[in-house]
This record gives sequence, structure tokens and C-alpha cells, in this order.
Amino acid sequence: MALRSVDPSTGEEFARYEELDPEAVQAAIDGTAAAWNRWREASFEERAGVLRRAASLLKDERHSHAERMAREMGKPVSQGEAEAEKCAWVCRYYADHAERFLAPELIASDATRSYVRFDPIGPVLAVMPWNFPFWQVFRFAGPALMAGNAGLLKHASNVTGSALAIEDLLLRAGLPAGVFRTLVIGSNAVAAVIDHPAVRAVTLTGSEAAGAAVASQAGRRIKKSVLELGGSDPFIVLDDVDVVAVARAAAHARTVNSGQSCIAAKRFIVHERIADAFERAFASELESLVVGSPLDEKTDVGPLARPDLVEELESQVERTVEAGGRLVVGGRRLGGPGNFYAPTLLSDLSPEMAASREETFGPVAALLRAASDEHAVKLANGSPFGLGASIWSGDAQRAERLVPGIEAGCVFVNGAVKSDPWLPFGGVKLSGYGRELADYGIREFVNIKTVVVE
Repeated sequence: MALRSVDPSTGEEFARYEELDPEAVQAAIDGTAAAWNRWREASFEERAGVLRRAASLLKDERHSHAERMAREMGKPVSQGEAEAEKCAWVCRYYADHAERFLAPELIASDATRSYVRFDPIGPVLAVMPWNFPFWQVFRFAGPALMAGNAGLLKHASNVTGSALAIEDLLLRAGLPAGVFRTLVIGSNAVAAVIDHPAVRAVTLTGSEAAGAAVASQAGRRIKKSVLELGGSDPFIVLDDVDVVAVARAAAHARTVNSGQSCIAAKRFIVHERIADAFERAFASELESLVVGSPLDEKTDVGPLARPDLVEELESQVERTVEAGGRLVVGGRRLGGPGNFYAPTLLSDLSPEMAASREETFGPVAALLRAASDEHAVKLANGSPFGLGASIWSGDAQRAERLVPGIEAGCVFVNGAVKSDPWLPFGGVKLSGYGRELADYGIREFVNIKTVVVE
């Protein structure tokens, strides 16, 4: 069966990729295991050289990579270029810091000498999503390769071209053949990859259902997994903010990547004292966004990646309005070819409505009103997800006092939630477990080995 690439702006298929048969998959994994046995012996300096060359290639070729993302999944080309540059950053970051993160640590004990060392564990399977087709891969690959591991990539089927381009880029950067392999397979073939004895662990970014399936399979084989799943991030607005400025930040936080991001702000919890003014300013900002071709530099919001995503968004908006929510702006599919949906604001929502309870994966914002700071925290936690959260206030100390009560893997004060190499990233509750990035992320897939010398 072939994997298809369909332009979300036009609905036209432009590429097909033949899936590997089971024997070819097993041979690829065996080849990666053999390549890893050599790569694990490479010095940090050798590994860093590969990543620094990869960073240079990513920066030099950012426009072509951005165009590929635009055609495969609809990301506005300006955002695609920024994504490629961010991937270059994560490569340079781990090239500079991995040796320090994984340096042996002396531990005082009753032995003559005791310490902990961090050794590579082997090939790691990465099951990655389409919404950030380069960044999601490189934030895994950078630390994994610097730790001396090998990578097997099962990317989303609609971004197979991006997956193969990443493999090619790493080869051109000097990574030995086989150390990082793209497996052109469908989701039904993932279980067999996890079962292969050479595969030591698995990391997944995706839906709750996909995470549960992969984690269950890995658990049956006693293999570690790290999951970064969905999110319904709260964007809390206290009553002492500059309403216009925060509304502008809110519009960007909701519509980055056309709203198709786990860490995009989705539930806007606003103090009732300023809620009316915020609603007006927020609606105005959303209406001013340019919706159009992702290849146009002026576009703010491109198409959704697939037709079924538009249908799901339509259903969530309709069910929310039927339950008593008020449509302020948007709320419709745009005419013509492609998967375009207007930036939308729903107001007067309660926690049990669809747009409050479910993850909306598109440019739809849900506005809830809070009677107090404590009520805002209660509403923020009234979700099965716990990926990120942001709190906006004219008094940063006031906002920080709310941080301990927020059930999320990260909380940003007066800034939108984002992931970058400096800080660990991951969630709680149905948003997953484990951490990526920083020193915490590189240590997820190593053997933390105790050494005692008498």
C-alpha cells in the first residue's frame, strides 16, 4: 500500500511512497542495530561535528524545507523557515552541551569510589506527528544521537517527504549510514517494530489513542516509552493586564501553525471584570489575520492538514453552540478548494461544552469567564489534559502565586507556551509522561549505570 501526500491547499495528490514490506522493515532495523554498535563508540566530538554540519544545512536550506512543509501539511512558509532554524538551534545546543550533560557524576558512598555514568541504550523508535514535521523529529534526534543512540523514525504518512529529507540531511552531514533510518510504514506496522529485540525504547508525539497503543505495546515488551500527547492549554488573563496587548498575544498563541499545535492556547480563561473588553479585542485580532496559501509570505493562517480535521472542528463548534455557547466570529469552513477554516471565537462557555472539554486542533478559541484568581485555576485544571499553561498579569508575582496550583508540565507567566532546547518539555495527566529537551530529555534514553570501585 502506498502512502499519499495531498496538498491541503488544493486537495490534489502530488506524491506517493511505497511502504516497506515486513522483511524490509526487519532488515532495516537489523542494519540500524549494526550501525549503532559502531556509532556508540564515536566520541562526543565526532557526534557534535555531525550535528553542527546538520545545523548549517538546516539553516542554508530552510526555504526548501519550508516549502515542503507547506505542500505536505499546510504550514505557512514563514513559519516553516522558523521551524527549520529552530531545528538548527537544537542541533547546535546538544553539540555544545551533551558531553557535560552526560559526564560521569561522582557519588559519595562507603566504597573507595562510586559514580554514575550515562551510556547509550541502542536504537530508539520515534513515532512522530505531522504538525511540526521537522521540529518534532530533531528535538528527539539531537539528544538521541549525541547520547550515542540510533534512531528509527516512523513519521506521519502525509509528511513522508519530510521524513526522507531529514534522513538525507543527516547523511549529508556525515552521520554514518543506518544510524538514523526512516521506516516508510503505516501505523499498523508499528507494533512489529516495537517487538523487534534490537529496538530498546520508543518515544511518541501524537494523540491519546496512539500514545495508549504504543505505550501498551512497549510495556508488554518491558521497553521504556516517553509520550507527548494532546493538550487543551489554558491561557489565564487576570484583571490587571493591558487588554489590547494580551488579546494580540492570545490571537497568535491560538493560531500558530494554523491552530494545529498541542501547546497552542485553546481555553481563554478571563477575569469577568475585563472579559467583555477582552472578547472585543480578541475578536478584532482574529478577524485581522490573513487566511490563505501557505506559500504566500503574508499568510498568517494556512489550511488544516486534512479534510477530516476540518470536519471534526466543524462538529466541535456546532456542538458547542447547540449547548449554549455563543459564536462571536468565524465558525465556518471557507469556500473554494482546500481545508481552510476561519479563525473562530466562542464565548460564554462552560467547562462541559465540547470546545472546553475536547482538544480543538485548529483556529478555534474558547472563552470562559472566571470570578476570581482561584476560580481561574479551577477552570484551568478542569481538563483531562495537562501539557502547558500561561498566566497573564500586570503583576508577575501575583501570577506566580498561582503556578503551584496549575496541573501542567509547564507554566509561562506573561508569555505563550513554547518548547526550546533550554528547558524540559512534557505533560501530566492525559498529556503524557517523560520529558524532552534540556538535560532531562537527553537522560530519558540512556542507561544510568552505577559503578562502585572497592
